[in-house]
Amino acid sequence: MTQVAASMTACGTPAHPEMVTAWEQGSHVPSDQHLFALADVLWCDTATLMGREPRTLTEFRLARKLRAERLAYRLGMDPSEYRAAESARRWHGDARQTRVLVEALGLSLRTLVGITGRVEELEEHLRSAVAGRWKVHVDAVVRIVAVDATSVGDALRTMHAEFAAFSERYMGHLVARNDDSRLKEIAAERAAYLRRLVDHFWELIGEEGEASPYPTAGG
Repeated sequence: MTQVAASMTACGTPAHPEMVTAWEQGSHVPSDQHLFALADVLWCDTATLMGREPRTLTEFRLARKLRAERLAYRLGMDPSEYRAAESARRWHGDARQTRVLVEALGLSLRTLVGITGRVEELEEHLRSAVAGRWKVHVDAVVRIVAVDATSVGDALRTMHAEFAAFSERYMGHLVARNDDSRLKEIAAERAAYLRRLVDHFWELIGEEGEASPYPTAGG
């Protein structure tokens, strides 16, 4: 611990052995600056020091060795506002800020929606869109996923048509007085479709939602 602390201090980030011991035991959490310096001294990445793959905005930022203030500057956002987003694990930046964020953190748009807790909100809009007037949900979905309106509209229109097909098939068999087993089968298919709404949406969006941006340097 003494050697690690001395190395960190020599690199410009003062630390003492007791601090390093506390970090190792988990009784204290290192500051961003200390975490980045510790990773440099130990010749490892910050995700290794965290002990797991990143799951939150904060952890993805730390994995990229980005200070919150530096990232907020890139986003054109007040640092306190950005830190509040990390603390709440919610993201409501505009389309430009969202694009900057995913590029800086090496995320896909789909991953961002997942780690910021907006999957349920997205699913609610998708359920309403497939069962009703899909056009009125385009703008709301765009605000959640930060994908262009044309791509979102195409996906919602396709899903609305697919879902309507279940009702048509069900009514066709009902009118023809077919056996209950076939009606139950169609109902089960419909239920399965609804369970996969979010996954299917991203499948239809394709590369725009899944592709990870090119890596960017930390700061």
